[in-house]
Amino acid sequence: MTNQNRIDLARTAPKVYRAQRAFEDAAREGLDPELGELVRIRASQLNGCAYCLHMHVNDAREAGADENRLHMVSVWREAARFFTDRELAALELTEAVTLVSERGVPDEVYARAAEHFEPAELASLLALILSINTWNRIALATAKTPGTDERKA
Repeated sequence: MTNQNRIDLARTAPKVYRAQRAFEDAAREGLDPELGELVRIRASQLNGCAYCLHMHVNDAREAGADENRLHMVSVWREAARFFTDRELAALELTEAVTLVSERGVPDEVYARAAEHFEPAELASLLALILSINTWNRIALATAKTPGTDERKA
């Protein structure tokens, strides 16, 4: 896949791009950076977004994530011992929101997340999940090149 014929959203629609960046920045507030990266990694895996997956695995490493945990994100249910109950609840909510068209967000999934996150944190977590899903769609729709990071360009 090439991006020769695809727009660069940041250049073509800078106001939209800045709004998405601001949404992402607001969503990050009050959440542990490593938890945020686990959420971004799982959503990116589910969405098949290699560009974002590469970027957020690197970000997780920079945030101090243990390499063993990073290898287990895609199989977190089977590897639950690598994650805290709070992280497991966040990963479960991430999957439900990311795959919302399949079965919605079940009450029991939402309730588990609410057990581990105060209301303001839960709002930030939901916003972060929504944001990474939007970034994944931007990267996929505009054919971003995996292994690059335009934030550092």
